[in-house]
Amino acid sequence: MAINMDLLKQKRAEYFEKKLSKLNASLAASRARGTTQEGEREESAGESGEQAKRRNFQRQDGRQEDGVNENASGQSQSPQDQENYMIRCPKCGKQVNRQRVVKRKYICYECEGYFRVRVPNRIRMVADPHTFEPWFTDLPVHNPLNYEGYEEKLAQAREKTGLDEAVTVGRCKVFGEDIVLGICDSRFLMSSMGQTVGEKITAAMERAIEYKLPVFIFCCSGGARMQEGIVSLMQMAKTSAAVRKLGEAGLLYCTILTDPTTGGVTASFAMLGDVIMAEPGALVGFAGPRVIKQTIGQELPEGFQTAEFLVEHGIIDGIVKRETLKKTIYFLIKAHQCKEGQYAGFTPGKDSHFVLSEILKEQSFKVRPMDAWDKVKAVRKVERPQAPDYMEHIFDFFVESHGDRAFRDDPAIIGGLAFLDGQPVTVIAEHKGKDIKECQRRNFGMPMPEGYRKALRLMKQAEKFNRPIISFVNTAGAFCGIEAEERGQGEAIARNLMEMAALKVPVLCIFIGEGGSGGALATAVGNEVWMLENATYSILSPEGFASILWKDASRAREASEIMHITAQDLKQLNVIEKIIPEFGGADSTTAAAIGGYMKEQIADFLKRCQGMSGEELAARRYERFRKF
Repeated sequence: MAINMDLLKQKRAEYFEKKLSKLNASLAASRARGTTQEGEREESAGESGEQAKRRNFQRQDGRQEDGVNENASGQSQSPQDQENYMIRCPKCGKQVNRQRVVKRKYICYECEGYFRVRVPNRIRMVADPHTFEPWFTDLPVHNPLNYEGYEEKLAQAREKTGLDEAVTVGRCKVFGEDIVLGICDSRFLMSSMGQTVGEKITAAMERAIEYKLPVFIFCCSGGARMQEGIVSLMQMAKTSAAVRKLGEAGLLYCTILTDPTTGGVTASFAMLGDVIMAEPGALVGFAGPRVIKQTIGQELPEGFQTAEFLVEHGIIDGIVKRETLKKTIYFLIKAHQCKEGQYAGFTPGKDSHFVLSEILKEQSFKVRPMDAWDKVKAVRKVERPQAPDYMEHIFDFFVESHGDRAFRDDPAIIGGLAFLDGQPVTVIAEHKGKDIKECQRRNFGMPMPEGYRKALRLMKQAEKFNRPIISFVNTAGAFCGIEAEERGQGEAIARNLMEMAALKVPVLCIFIGEGGSGGALATAVGNEVWMLENATYSILSPEGFASILWKDASRAREASEIMHITAQDLKQLNVIEKIIPEFGGADSTTAAAIGGYMKEQIADFLKRCQGMSGEELAARRYERFRKF
């Protein structure tokens, strides 16, 4: 007897369609009952519908708070039982007091290991009280492959967690600032990404564009949802396209990677943030460590695929601790609120005038002027102040961003966000180090290609969010070596020069020590270029000049005089616009005064740029270099 396969497929589809309809109807009825009961209570208290919705979500989630008021069997605990209730730390394996862990924001007091955090507790960590408004909580259940038992598995996950899906999205306030917040919860099918997860994230970003709000997502996932097959895979492309739309709208997108973030989520919306952070110790990667180990047949190094590993390899901006999490989010919101033409938004009442002390005035008069070779030797001294020594007297505070997002974080260049009397700026700086050990770690301030790519990434981010750029230059030159050439040193420098020339924000470059060749120029294409009084800026080192032209490196002193490498020489050649006094010589006793003077001058520069369009700033920069 022939089997009609088409008929069997049709009956199977009808069967699953009926099951889905029943499940969706049951979920809708359950929501309706909950909303009606909660609405009655809230109406008696005189609250609006939206307030009732928020309170209903918070009350429901409050019952799920990591077992604070329940023991393992779900029974209510007395205060004494709660005080003595012990749980096992998943990191160190020790039994720890649950109340103490909760008070420490779910961090083990024995090993500092981070517990995974449920949605309601994460909301309490970052959102102002009673401000979270959940979105898209009534999306239908999908079983695109008619996978047997999938609907029951979803129903069990909903019953167990009290959540409608693996991700919760909505709107809230952080210290009064509105954001769109998304939180993945590993309890729901390991926070795997299926159609509904992808839809909620995409819809949240579309609504963020409509409301002009920044988006922050706490990522966590085991990867794609196998039961949904190829439809799950398509969510990677869908969410990534939504991130692109958000970026085109000029809105901030930040991701915080929590333990674990792997698979398709890592390879889509989790790694596309303007700023990417991770919690300490979080496992982050595309393929899981077990899969990698089985594939290559090798033991993996200690700390492989941890948050710290990603910082070292330049993949994420940095690590954020829970005790500073909410403040960090607020800092990022405020640092990305600049508008085109508004580059001098200083805090009212903070316009202080620099005053030089009488001691430094006298020292400035008494000091003997240096010749070119003396200046070369002076800027090479380890004890000469580095960029951070000045930055602490210029900016309210500075938060470093790491990595080129591709290979490594180069410590020879530091960069990040800062505020100058309330005005957000992006800071780039070469850093040689303060002692021999640090100098070796920072490669004596000679950047690798990934250092220049990190600087360019941060400068392009500044352009996107209309932040002025302040670049402190202090390098003997780009590192020359096998690894630098393998990774494309020449291309990295060339791309920086091209991209910096067209940046549509104010760019100010200040030479604070050595300025060696194209390696220095790669972060010095500015609207204005300044130099400290004893800084140098040259086509190459005097030793190299003498070796190439005279075949005699010992004539370096002579070369330094005819190369015109000092600030005074370059001011006459119109290569720079301003000379910053050192008040007798840059050292630990004058760093604060030099920084204070630079702060005032930088503020004046930003005031001069106030009101200029991005096109005008780029055109002026082009003309500045066109004249040479």
